[in-house]
Formats: sequence, structure tokens, C-alpha cells
Amino acid sequence: MTLRRLWPLLADLVCVLALALGGKSSHEPGESDWILLTIAWPFALAAVLAHLLLARRDRTTQRVWPEGATVVAVTYGLGMLLRALSGRGLAPGFLVVAALFLAVTMLGWRAVARLATRRRTHATS
Repeated sequence: MTLRRLWPLLADLVCVLALALGGKSSHEPGESDWILLTIAWPFALAAVLAHLLLARRDRTTQRVWPEGATVVAVTYGLGMLLRALSGRGLAPGFLVVAALFLAVTMLGWRAVARLATRRRTHATS
């Protein structure tokens, strides 16, 4: 995996970790930090698989549409499935919060990166 493909994956994994940190601090503050792995692993694995799927099709994962949206959809959908299969809950509130959080953060960093790239391109031309 090249650096061009690695950075978007790492950024998405930071988004997943932030979701897990928010969940831990809101619902399981007394638990050890190991609970983060329990919360994050389904979504982290799903994000990795989404990136591999797009890499296999030789698609970049840095664009918001359609690749970024695909990463969000796979991360959320497969992540929730894996979470349910592992015995973790799927409270309606969590379904909504996780969907919104992952969409805003995972698409948000892509949009900011795109704007920064455009500005840099216009500044040098």
C-alpha cells in the first residue's frame, strides 16, 4: 500500500477511534482503555475492507464522492453488522449518532483536504 493510499486510511481510522472515544466517555467512563478496542474494532475492520475494496478497483479514497461516501457506507454498514454479531448493542440512538459522526468526520476531512488542494493549486498557477 502506497503512502497515497495509506494516509486516507489512517485518517478514517482516526475518525473511527474518535467515535469509540466518544462512546467510551459517554457510556463506559469507568472501563479500562481496552474497551476502546471492543468498541472500535468492527468499524476499523470495515474501514480497512472498504479501502481494500476501492484499492482493488484502482480507485482513490480521497475524494468525497463517490469513494468517500462508499467508505462511509461500508464502514457504517459492515461495522454495525460486525458489532451486532459480536454481541454489542445496536441502540437506535447509537445507530443515528454513529451514522452522523462517521459521515461528518470521514467526509469532512476529505472536503477540507480537497479545498486545501484547490487553494494550493490556484495559488501556484
